[in-house]
Amino acid sequence: MNLLNSLLPLSLKVESCLNLLLRVYHFFNVLSTTQVNHVFSPSQDVHSSEFRGIYNTSHTPSYLPWDTYNYCNAPHVNEAHYSRPPSTNATLIHVTLMMRHHKRTPDNLYPNENALNPVEGWDCSSFIQENHGNPSSSARVYHDAFIPSWHPFRSRLWNGSCSAGQLTKEGLDDAVQHGKDLISVYHDFLAGEGSGVTPENIHIRTSNEDRTYQVAGALLYGMDTSTKDVLWPVYVQPSNIDSLVPSYSCPAASALRAASQSTPEWKTHLAENQDLMDRLGGMLGTKGLSAWEEWYDHFFDTFASRMCHSRPLPCNLDTKQCVSEEDARRVFALGDWEYNWIWNEAPNAKMYTQLTFGVMFLELATNLRALILPHDEARDWAHYHDSHPSKSPKMRIYIGHDGSMIRLASGLGIGKQEHNGRLRWPALGSEIVFEVWSMSGSSSYADELFVRVLHEGSPVRGLEWVPLNGMLERLQLNVPPDLYERCQS
Repeated sequence: MNLLNSLLPLSLKVESCLNLLLRVYHFFNVLSTTQVNHVFSPSQDVHSSEFRGIYNTSHTPSYLPWDTYNYCNAPHVNEAHYSRPPSTNATLIHVTLMMRHHKRTPDNLYPNENALNPVEGWDCSSFIQENHGNPSSSARVYHDAFIPSWHPFRSRLWNGSCSAGQLTKEGLDDAVQHGKDLISVYHDFLAGEGSGVTPENIHIRTSNEDRTYQVAGALLYGMDTSTKDVLWPVYVQPSNIDSLVPSYSCPAASALRAASQSTPEWKTHLAENQDLMDRLGGMLGTKGLSAWEEWYDHFFDTFASRMCHSRPLPCNLDTKQCVSEEDARRVFALGDWEYNWIWNEAPNAKMYTQLTFGVMFLELATNLRALILPHDEARDWAHYHDSHPSKSPKMRIYIGHDGSMIRLASGLGIGKQEHNGRLRWPALGSEIVFEVWSMSGSSSYADELFVRVLHEGSPVRGLEWVPLNGMLERLQLNVPPDLYERCQS
C-alpha cells in the first residue's frame, strides 16, 4: 500500500503529461486538417506555418487559442477574455464598434453555377427576410427567393431558396451570439443610467446591403431579446455616396488600384501561381474572364462561403474534377497576400486607402470630437421632431464589409503594429472597437480622455492608451484635403 501511495503522484504526473501531449497532438492535427496555411509572399511555400486559420466552422476548438484566426466567425470582445485597461481610475464613457457582417452565401457566381452545387442547392427557408413599410399601414411581407426549374437562365444560380450574397440562418445565429458577447462586456456601461439597450444609447449604421441590416437586428436581439418589439432606426447613406462600403465614385483611387495591380510584385504573384489559375479556370468555367483572372478574390469567396457552411467544394460534373482542399489552401493564402498588398504594402496603398475611406475616417473623427464638442448631423436629424435634447449616444455600431474593415485596419496602422506588419483578409464578424475612457468620469476636458483600440477582441499594440486628441489626429491624417476634388482628378 505504501508503495502504491508513493507511486500515485508519479502516475498523476504521467497522466498530466499524456493529457498535455494529447492537446499538442490535437493542436497540430487541426492545423494540418481543419486549418489552412497562409503566406504573404508569392515566392513563399504555401505550407508556411507562419499564419494559420479556420475555414470550416464558426466554433474555434477549445484546444486552440481563443483568438485563432477564424474566417467563418472572427474572434471578438467577450466576457471571458476581456479586461479593463490598467488604469483603475478610468471610466468608460463611449464605445464605437465597426464590424463585418456574418456568414452569407457566395457573392460571386460561376458562369454555370447551378452545375457546381449539390442538387438540393442552398436552402434559406428557415430564415424569413421581412421587408415592409410602416407596420401600421403595411402587410408583413418578406423575401422568398424562387428559382423555377423552367427558367432559361437557371444555370446561373444554384437550386433552392437563397439569393447570391444572402445572409444565412447560420450567419444570423452567429450575429445573435456576437450580440450576447457584446452585452456581456458592456452591460454595466450601457445600463449606467438605467437606459440599457435602447435607440437613445446605441446608434447603428449599416451599408445598403440587406445582410448588414439583418445582422444589426440579430446583434441587437442578442444584446437584449426585448428589442424584437422595438422600432429601431438603422441609419444608411445613399448608395452613391456611402462611405462605409465604400461606394462613392473616386476615379483617382481606381487609377491607384490599377497601378498596384500592375507592379512587378503583383505580376510575379500571378505568374508563379498560373498553374492554379489555369486549372481552376478550366475546371470551373472561368478561363478568359478578367474578373476571375485578375486576382483570387472571387475564388476565395466561393470556396470560403461553401466551407464555412460545411458544403462541398465545387466539382465539374463532366470531367469529374473537384477543387481540392489543397487548392483552397493556396487560394486562401494568395487572397491574404493580395489584400495585404493592395491595402497595406503596395507603394500607393496608403493614398488608395485614404481616398476610398477618407470620408469614413472623417465621420469617425467627427463623432469622437462630438464627445467634447457636441455635433452630429445624423443624430440631430433623427431627433428633429423630438422634444428631448439630443446627446451623443453611448455606443455607435457600424456594420459593413470586408472592404470596410481592411481599410480601417490599414488607416489605423494595425497592419504595422501586429502580425509583422501584415494584414489579413477580414474574417466574417471581424471587429475593431474604439473605447473612450475618462480619467475624471466626464467628457468635459479632452486632455482627460483616452482611447483604447481592440482588434478581434484584443488590445492593439501601440493603441492601448492613446490621448483623444492623438486619436483624432490619427484619424484626420487619413482624410486628404480637398478629398472630393482629388478623387475627380
